[in-house]
Amino acid sequence: QVQLVESGGGSVQAGGSLRLSCTFRGSIFSVDDMGWYRQAPGKQRDLVARISRGGTTNYADSVKGRFTISRDNAKNMVFLQMNTLKPEDTAVYYCHSGRVVLTSRSSISAWGQGTQVTVSS
Repeated sequence: QVQLVESGGGSVQAGGSLRLSCTFRGSIFSVDDMGWYRQAPGKQRDLVARISRGGTTNYADSVKGRFTISRDNAKNMVFLQMNTLKPEDTAVYYCHSGRVVLTSRSSISAWGQGTQVTVSS
């Protein structure tokens, strides 16, 4: 069974930084787009940043200039460097891929279990 596993969440003060990592547990062939979403209490899950296999990125307006998404295709990992964190960045952050290729005949989408990021003022 293939799983996405996030790490790197925690608690920081406003203005601080955190780096999230996401990797696969289980056997996969390749992965296309990868991204980070977040969900604050009582709110919907929203896109934070996404990166294609070729490195094209897009960001939510609220994080542009502060967050940077990157990936390591050889290791099938994705990262989110978060700088100048604000209290409104507090949320559970989820790793996602819209297409994980398992074999030549099968692919799935996958979500991680989430990692908590808490930013205090």
